[in-house]
Amino acid sequence: MSIKIGILGYGNLGRGVEAAVVKEPDMELCAIYTRRDPGSVNPATEGLVVKPASDLDSAKEDIDVLMLCGGSATDLPEMTPKYAGLYNVIDSFDTHANIPSHFAKVDEAAKKAGKIGIISCGWDPGMFSLNRLYAHSILPEGKDYTFWGKGVSQGHSDAIRRIEGVKDARQYTIPVAESVERVRSGEDPELSTREKHLRDCYVVAEEGVDRDRIVKEIKTMPNYFADYNTTVHFISEEEMKAEHSGLPHGGSVIYAGTTGKDGKRHIIEYSLKLDSNPEFTGSVLTAYARAAYRMNKDGQSGAKTVFDIAPALLSRFSGEELLKMYL
Repeated sequence: MSIKIGILGYGNLGRGVEAAVVKEPDMELCAIYTRRDPGSVNPATEGLVVKPASDLDSAKEDIDVLMLCGGSATDLPEMTPKYAGLYNVIDSFDTHANIPSHFAKVDEAAKKAGKIGIISCGWDPGMFSLNRLYAHSILPEGKDYTFWGKGVSQGHSDAIRRIEGVKDARQYTIPVAESVERVRSGEDPELSTREKHLRDCYVVAEEGVDRDRIVKEIKTMPNYFADYNTTVHFISEEEMKAEHSGLPHGGSVIYAGTTGKDGKRHIIEYSLKLDSNPEFTGSVLTAYARAAYRMNKDGQSGAKTVFDIAPALLSRFSGEELLKMYL
């Protein structure tokens, strides 16, 4: 029997989830739900139904798992607890400092409804979180380092676009190569924010604006660029479209630990190089949708994270097949 999937929100992540679900033989993509006019949404999947988000409020939509593809700033803090009281849900909430309070709200709603709510799926939080946990558990004496990029930061790009005189912008987060190599070598350095990442900005400016002012506003922007070495490049709209239209990303978690009385050193590294951040994140959510369905069928309820879910629950293959194929 196919796992019936619904998608709430059809931006970059919603399209990424759609691309992943349609490739899974044990899943059926049933509908996209939107807060926009359904007639304005054109899914990539031919014949896929688009419905208003308000249809979900009845709790009677014929879906097994609802994939919540809103933003972490304002959408998911409201969406996930609400819909966890109606359906099994998954989100990609990534405001790290607020994960404990978000978990508590979703847990309360999901337990009351007898549903599963998996939060903070993706690659960070998500896959990177798992690797930090594995490393610290295996080598308790050690330190982890997380580097992001090279990749497009959608939040930082948006912050630049809000500057007066900016028509378009892309910001790439780039790990400082020397710092990465110091960690890989087992040096265990203490690294400042500036020493870990660079900010590389590509800006399309309006005609006649003061470009020096734009550069100054970018480089002094608190919480975004002020603490980083930042470069700004002005380019044309044509160059932006031709060279910076994608959403690549990636990064690595590197853990340096020791064992034994003599402190033998060990390095654990997990890295990602992603052509499409939203498509990869959508693929992670899709694997965890399978786990949410199985856990709920088994009678479980409440909020869960990647820490709570056995890897075998992510795969469509049986336990016997997994032993033969991967162990």
